Amino acid sequence: MFNFKDKVAVVTGGARGIGKCICESFRAAGATVCVIDILENDYFVGDIADKETLERFANKVIRDFGHVDYLINNAAPKMCGISDGGYEDFEYALKVGVTAPFYLSKLFAPYFSEGASIINISSSRDRMSQPETESYTAAKGGISALTHALAVSLAGRVRVNSVSPGWIDNNYTVYEGADATQQPAGRVGNPPDIANMVLYLCSDMAGFITGENICIDGGMTRQMIYHGDFGWSLDTKK
Repeated sequence: MFNFKDKVAVVTGGARGIGKCICESFRAAGATVCVIDILENDYFVGDIADKETLERFANKVIRDFGHVDYLINNAAPKMCGISDGGYEDFEYALKVGVTAPFYLSKLFAPYFSEGASIINISSSRDRMSQPETESYTAAKGGISALTHALAVSLAGRVRVNSVSPGWIDNNYTVYEGADATQQPAGRVGNPPDIANMVLYLCSDMAGFITGENICIDGGMTRQMIYHGDFGWSLDTKK
């Protein structure tokens, strides 16, 4: 469906989960993929929370290929809450989730090819929360806002969009019962649900889309739930 022959895609957090699926999808479409992850991979192992690591990674990509067509800021920030998370935990989450995407965009800015795209992986948690998720939620909200800021600053040079996944099961588990039927789409998501959108947004088919956040969550954030509706109840004693 997609042809990315001779294109260079940079993917953070590409060694597992959604990031790995994005890498595999790009490679299947003919692209060369440059991964940075704290986990072992075939290109660059490093922590994107570290400024010098980002600079060394960007320099390697440019030395190796001379340009970048697609930057996918996918690496997941640390999740901690207000009860147990400390200053350093929160700061680290923002470095991974917001600062690194900004700095990589800046480092690669002179080297983006014509028709280039940046795709930021946010989360449906950029608009809704569970208790004790402050660091992750703040980082995902930050990268959603960073998306439209970059889209305006890089207008005419790079399209910038974000994707907000809902419940995505990296193990491709098939859920039945309430876990599936609570979602209007009738199932839990899988990594290709996100990877397919990432590749679409990078393709010429999405040439008129920039500054947007697309939520892929099976409709969960569109479903209003009140106590007593459809068998749902709130137990305030838990």
